[in-house]
Amino acid sequence: MKEYQTEGTTRLQGALTDDSTSAVSKYQDINVGNRRFISLLAFELYTVFFTPLPGAIGYLLRKFYLKRLLGSCGSALIVGRGVTIRHPAKIHLGNNVAVDDYAVLDAKGESNRGITLGNNVMVGRSTVLSCKDGDIAIGDNSNIAQSCFIQSASNVVVGEKVLFGAFCYLIGGGDHKSESTEVPIMDQGQTVKGINISNNSWLGASVQVLDGTNIGRDAIVGSGSVVTRDVADYTVVAGIPAKKLKDRRES
Repeated sequence: MKEYQTEGTTRLQGALTDDSTSAVSKYQDINVGNRRFISLLAFELYTVFFTPLPGAIGYLLRKFYLKRLLGSCGSALIVGRGVTIRHPAKIHLGNNVAVDDYAVLDAKGESNRGITLGNNVMVGRSTVLSCKDGDIAIGDNSNIAQSCFIQSASNVVVGEKVLFGAFCYLIGGGDHKSESTEVPIMDQGQTVKGINISNNSWLGASVQVLDGTNIGRDAIVGSGSVVTRDVADYTVVAGIPAKKLKDRRES
């Protein structure tokens, strides 16, 4: 897993605090992904008129409009009410993707690819997928339950047929450096590695996975666990920090 260092303040943060940048330009940098007027208009039409629509008409109109707004979108899309979209051109959805009410798909970044969801992926109510100039990829048939948080400043990759319980956190935003006591922690930058979760794994409710960890295929992480190191294939782990309980292949 590749490791890299970030500066204390990102270029995006610098632009947002630049007094010479207009409020409209800052809004476009955060939400739209470029400063073209036509892109802003398309984004605003979705936000104002399509996002809050209730009922079946809301589902149908969002499906129709998002096929034209997103980077790419497969068939049979279902997007609930109040779903927040940021940097839509960097959001790519497969067939039969379902995103429940009030979820967030935030592909924000300057040089990243953004968010990619495979076929038959389900994203639960109020779940947040947040890019900090990183990438998030979720494989076919994976199920992300409600109120989960997946953050990426590098690469967060979730394989196929992975199950997430509610309130799981994938903390892929990196680890703040804190060696100096003379410089505020937020100004010291971060060490960013990424997260990888392999096929057929299951994360119980309220699991936290720290940056720089890999979870092997067919692994199980018990509810409430904090994963601070790699989990081998077919292994069951639990606890704070998560420790091995057994190998699923052993009786």
